[in-house]
Amino acid sequence: MKKDFLLEILVQELPYKFIPSAIEQLKSSFEKLFKDNALDYSKINVWATPRRLAVLVDDLSLEQKTILKDVKGPILSIAKNDKSEFSPAAIGFAKKNNVDLSALYEKDNYIWAKVEIKGKSAAEILKENTQNLILKLQGSHFMRWGYNSEKFSRPIENVVAMFDDEVIELSILDKKSTNATQGHRYSKNRYLTIDHAKNYLEILKKGDVIANQKERQDLIVKLAQECAQENNLVINFDSLEELLEEVTFITEYPRAFLCEFDKRYLQIPDIVTTTVMTQHQRYFPLWDKEGKLSNKFITIANYLGDDFSNIKAGNQRVITARLEDGVFFYQEDTKTKLIDKIDNLKGMTFQKGLGTLFDKTQRMIKLSDIIASELNIEDKKDILRCAQLSKCDLSTKLVFEFTELQGFIGENYALLSGEKMNVANGICEHYFPLGANSILPSVLEGKVVSIADKIDTICALFISTQGDKKKKRPTGSNDPLGARRAAIGIIRTVIEAKMELNLEKIIEQSLEMLSKEFNISLEDTILDEIKDFFISRLQFMYEKDFSTNTIKACSNTNPLENLTSFIQKVEIITKYLNNKDFEIIKENAIRVNRILKDTKTQALSENLFVLSEEKELYSAIQAHNTNPKDLDNYINSLNQLINPIVNFFDKVLVMDKDEKIKNNRLALLYELAKKFSVICDFEAL
Repeated sequence: MKKDFLLEILVQELPYKFIPSAIEQLKSSFEKLFKDNALDYSKINVWATPRRLAVLVDDLSLEQKTILKDVKGPILSIAKNDKSEFSPAAIGFAKKNNVDLSALYEKDNYIWAKVEIKGKSAAEILKENTQNLILKLQGSHFMRWGYNSEKFSRPIENVVAMFDDEVIELSILDKKSTNATQGHRYSKNRYLTIDHAKNYLEILKKGDVIANQKERQDLIVKLAQECAQENNLVINFDSLEELLEEVTFITEYPRAFLCEFDKRYLQIPDIVTTTVMTQHQRYFPLWDKEGKLSNKFITIANYLGDDFSNIKAGNQRVITARLEDGVFFYQEDTKTKLIDKIDNLKGMTFQKGLGTLFDKTQRMIKLSDIIASELNIEDKKDILRCAQLSKCDLSTKLVFEFTELQGFIGENYALLSGEKMNVANGICEHYFPLGANSILPSVLEGKVVSIADKIDTICALFISTQGDKKKKRPTGSNDPLGARRAAIGIIRTVIEAKMELNLEKIIEQSLEMLSKEFNISLEDTILDEIKDFFISRLQFMYEKDFSTNTIKACSNTNPLENLTSFIQKVEIITKYLNNKDFEIIKENAIRVNRILKDTKTQALSENLFVLSEEKELYSAIQAHNTNPKDLDNYINSLNQLINPIVNFFDKVLVMDKDEKIKNNRLALLYELAKKFSVICDFEAL
């Protein structure tokens, strides 16, 4: 028999950033619970608003199936005495499993019993596990509430738990389950009774709550678009995904209405105005048909009335104050040119023990010069100018007030100061990508300075945390200075721009620069630690596109020397994974490496060859001169070595009693191993 299961946790207003994560956690937790307990179901729905988390499971089995299980008992020598009678150990085993002695049987020198395991009811399983599932939800700033020792995001006010129209008895933090819940705080139908689990969404609507977040988001989009169209304006939701999600999770019953501010505030850069609206006030900006920012905007309210006048006046008053600040800061900042602000960076600390932002800027100029040389760029003037100006806007009043505008304001002030467009663009884009999947720098200046900035930051972090790695190095939950994001940004920029750049070399020079500037001794392992850090990011980035083993196998051949070649290598090897000839190459490569393990490189001498198979393999290795840059052709060309390798291993004893002959044969295998190592680490594959 099957029924629908409903669970609703009514809480005080949740932080919106926690809610999407809670939805995913609840879904996966209940999926695991039902799988582990062999309970069938057809679908798990998870819905959430700022005040509630709800789970509806369609067609959940009401009990586990009863199963027969073969249970192993004591060994025969213990289970039976000399007269072949059951011993107390066997009798105890039968009693424990509730079977007759006559039902015991012998198998593989042990006593066994077929035990009937009666399934638990779903209600019992949910009663035992639901509180634990809810309290296992992870999020930031969890606290203890009331007299409870357990932590949760916000105080729990009510719990609903039902099978169809029946209440299931369970409790979460002393709140016992019921079939009663609450609608919107200001609804006329605030107190609601759930008559059946499947009616949950419709009953909540009677209390002015749209519990389904997808339906709520669609309604917000519809209302906002209608409001924009009525005023002959345009709203662009493609660039407002985060805002749309936030507004969805701070409302239970969304309403849209139009507000406006004085047109004189449009004189400041659009990025300032839209940042104030979207990130500070949760407003939706509007544009006219020509693409110009409008002084009108849309606000979404969690409101049930028809009179928006007070809300509208309040929102307009708040944004006016914020934009007034923006105008003042903008006017103050633009009294001087951007380059004139560089000395201000001398008073701004970059990182404790590693100087100021002015010092960092000077290092970025040097690193940008080195990178440009590595890329064979002859005219570096604009790149170096971009590096010089890149951090100047951090000393401006506008960026001090609106930190998320760093780079964007630098670009605007650079253009006002008469800088070239590509230099100004580079100032903005050197912070890109802003997220793991955000857009990359488009201009050369932005790409080069971005790499220089991020490498300097990562190297500075690793130097400053020498001796304190566990506390300050990047971990799964901690990313000081955004190092992981910076590494991903470097990798993406280099690969997508197809840059022929040796990152290991740049990292070495950055470390040397920092250590000399601040008279810091470098640990012997620091370069390898940074390389491993980059490689771990590289593996993380491509684990969905390629097998983990393939990425690791290619990572072991120093990918930082040329990331573009690394990706090409991974793609090519992936293509060969099910190829029979490639499997033979792999087997022989592994065999060679295992023989050479823990041995030292020896000098090779043709005069010490004794058998024809040695000479044949040596000749084949010498004749193989295919360019490894053409990896596809290189892999195929290794097939000509297979027969000489097979003959060698069939007829030649590598570990000969004569030490000179043995070492010479090992030296021959070292030459062979070099041919294989060009491709990848076959043992990791």
